[in-house]
Amino acid sequence: MAATLGLACLLPSLAAAQTGIDATLPRAVILSYSRVGDESGVTGSNISIENFEAHLAELRSGEFTVLPVPDIIDALRAGRPLPDKTVGILFDEPHSSVYTTAWPRLRAARLPATLFVATDTVDRAGADTLSWSEIRDMASEGLELGNQTASYPHMLGIERAYLLGQIARAADRIQGETGRKPTLFAYPYGEHDAAVRALVAAEGYSAAFGQQSGVAHARLDPFALPRFAMNDPFASVERLRLAVQALPLLVTDVTPAEMALDSNPPAIGFTLDPMMGANAISALACFVSGVGRADVTELGDRRIEVRPRDTLPTGRSRLNCTLPANEGRWRWFGMQFVVP
Repeated sequence: MAATLGLACLLPSLAAAQTGIDATLPRAVILSYSRVGDESGVTGSNISIENFEAHLAELRSGEFTVLPVPDIIDALRAGRPLPDKTVGILFDEPHSSVYTTAWPRLRAARLPATLFVATDTVDRAGADTLSWSEIRDMASEGLELGNQTASYPHMLGIERAYLLGQIARAADRIQGETGRKPTLFAYPYGEHDAAVRALVAAEGYSAAFGQQSGVAHARLDPFALPRFAMNDPFASVERLRLAVQALPLLVTDVTPAEMALDSNPPAIGFTLDPMMGANAISALACFVSGVGRADVTELGDRRIEVRPRDTLPTGRSRLNCTLPANEGRWRWFGMQFVVP
């Protein structure tokens, strides 16, 4: 009860902050799907048909504005306002269910989407992989296409020439098969660093996506944008609503600056934007995947230290920090880490 009363006392100042910054900052929530109704047993990338249809019904309820992701990116980069609860839809894998199951339902609901394509996967023509003919069919009906490299490699610590070849070969393959030059990029496994981001930007892409959770907004690096993965068992309508109503948790001076860690557990820190409200620090909560709740400490002048309670496991981990806002909404900030 004491915790509930404490949060209730904080909400007026947090609500005032929401009214101020969120009325002017261009922002959108990007949802990411992979497979729909796949019964192969692959875990962590599938959403049931029932849950997917429930998502589409929710997005069509009139409460949300679903826009093509390229249009959202154009607005973010230009600083143009977007409607509250603007949503974009991505598909992160050229799986056959995008054509057989997802796209017919999206088209019937008149909801736009973007598919990221790793072109070598399509060229191998696996039994559960989209064909170029199917990709062309969907593109002709309005599906946007994005580049996800040729062979879907890990991109950290790789030679520049190899990465350039991966990006260019995929772009040429997509354009050759569909007549469309991709303008959006998705990092394989969500992995990137400053050099990779600069390379993607120099190749003429308008934005690139990692795999950290959070709200895409105009203050972020457009080549390190977040998205919310919508895969079972975390794909209920309740979680969808939590995600699509999320607001930005604005932070600066984030450490570590890159996701590849040279110490474990990492020294995580950021400065909370004053627009988040005078009492925001008291309500901030952070969690690390595979580790659990992290300790949050104010160091002074709104500087926050986030200390995981254990070392992070080998591979990829994610940090999620949340802050309550009014009307049952939450502010969200996420990071991804890679432990060699």
